[in-house]
Amino acid sequence: MKSPIRHWLLTGLSFAAVIGVSAYMIAEWWDQGTLSIPPRSHLLAALTVLTEVVARSLKLTWSAKSVAMRLPFRVSVRTSLAGDFGGSITPARSGAEPARFLVLAEAGIPASNALVVLYAELFLEMLSLTTVVVVVAIVFRHAGKVLGALVGVVGGYAAFVLGVAALAIMLSRRDVRDVPPRWAARVGLRAGRWRVIQSWLGNVRTTVEAVRNVNIRWAAAAFLASVVHVAMRLCVLPAIVLPAVAQPPPVAPLALWPLGFLYGVAVVPAPGGGGAVELAFRAALAGIIPDYIFPAALVWFRFYTFYIYIILGAIVAGGVALRAVRKTEEFEEELERA
Repeated sequence: MKSPIRHWLLTGLSFAAVIGVSAYMIAEWWDQGTLSIPPRSHLLAALTVLTEVVARSLKLTWSAKSVAMRLPFRVSVRTSLAGDFGGSITPARSGAEPARFLVLAEAGIPASNALVVLYAELFLEMLSLTTVVVVVAIVFRHAGKVLGALVGVVGGYAAFVLGVAALAIMLSRRDVRDVPPRWAARVGLRAGRWRVIQSWLGNVRTTVEAVRNVNIRWAAAAFLASVVHVAMRLCVLPAIVLPAVAQPPPVAPLALWPLGFLYGVAVVPAPGGGGAVELAFRAALAGIIPDYIFPAALVWFRFYTFYIYIILGAIVAGGVALRAVRKTEEFEEELERA
């Protein structure tokens, strides 16, 4: 029982830090600005969120079609939003994949097929993110340090995904004995954890075989949906700020810095970033966004990129996400005792 208590305590403290940092920054700019933005800003920001969710869900459905699986669009929406909710309340978004996996499992998708769909979705996101960054590097070639920071974030993300894929494929080709080898015992992989690795490698073999027979047409459609999903994340802050100011600031930092924040927060251990996004937002954009709109830009940017996904995820699949987090914690406790 101690592990869940620690988890929810950490989550509560992290969200308190997020709210506290936001309140501090709002108070700092309060005498110069406002928290209100024009209805047009809300409309455009809401449309970017809607388009992003639809595109991401289509990516899942079409990724499944590319490996000859049927995944209804409705299930894809629940899967996407469950991952958003589970990731928002866990350190380093560690609850996102278990929540998405559980939605797929409860929809009747076999475990091996669910892993194929989830990895295909992750791989396509890496490719589409790289594509979008290449395009913006051409369009905003004079953007300066923000472009370098974004390339660094994308490069790290791509290296992680490709590294996991390469390691999984290499290990899946090896015969794994029932008894943990000496090196595994030395790093703490006892019998229980070793059985999990055996099962996981078996699923990886199935995944590799499925990917070899991918349908290029559906894979291309899923890739295009993924490009739209990533591109929408570039549009949120410009949608909020540009209709609210008389003299538009440069578009490049408004679009590029937030993309780096949203992908970089995945490496922050605290749920929700623990205030890191707010601090990065101030450091990068305080001189770009006019003072009178800065508090509103910060608050509504976080709402349309973080809080709204918690709300939608809680409504659509919050129960599933919470069960996934609990099951993951219970499973880890069982492995510790094994």
